[in-house]
Amino acid sequence: MVDTPSALPDPAAGAKLALRDQLGTARKRVPLAEVVHRAEQIADHALATPEVARAASVGLYVSMGHEPGTGVLLDRLFALGKRVLLPVVLPNLDLDWAAYTGPGSLAPARMGLLEPRGSRLGVEAIATCDAVLVPGVGVDGTGMRLGRGGGCYDRALARVPMGTFVAVVLYSAEIINKVPSSAHDLPVGAAITDSGVTRF
Repeated sequence: MVDTPSALPDPAAGAKLALRDQLGTARKRVPLAEVVHRAEQIADHALATPEVARAASVGLYVSMGHEPGTGVLLDRLFALGKRVLLPVVLPNLDLDWAAYTGPGSLAPARMGLLEPRGSRLGVEAIATCDAVLVPGVGVDGTGMRLGRGGGCYDRALARVPMGTFVAVVLYSAEIINKVPSSAHDLPVGAAITDSGVTRF
């Protein structure tokens, strides 16, 4: 997923770009077989998280390339009868949402993404989820998340009600000391990784 360019220059932009490049390079070194194995571990840890286990509706996304895999988790959540909302990237880089209806219900979209074919539910639909799991490339001990740079999820997370469980899905090595932040950045409450769940 891509993440808001603001109208004013972002003083943290350069530091974010450098860190994004560093973490992205390390991520690309993970062999695809290991990506698959870690996706199983991520699914196990996510489903063992009380907030996810008891959620009737979960906001998720379809991972791509060397991102920590969400496909296993997506299908397990669906098999458990949970309503899973997936993002649809709008031309202005905001996120609409649609329900996942099972294997075969995803279609190729721009930027190499896979998106749900179902009816669009509107940008506010994310507010109906009991738990929200988002992509990122890093997070620090305060829960400040480093996204891909487009601002999609900063907008979406601003619509999530206070108290909703929000976690970023990462590899364990991507929990780092400090993520540079901007005024529009919103922290997450936890990271779900191949090694377990870290709460902030």
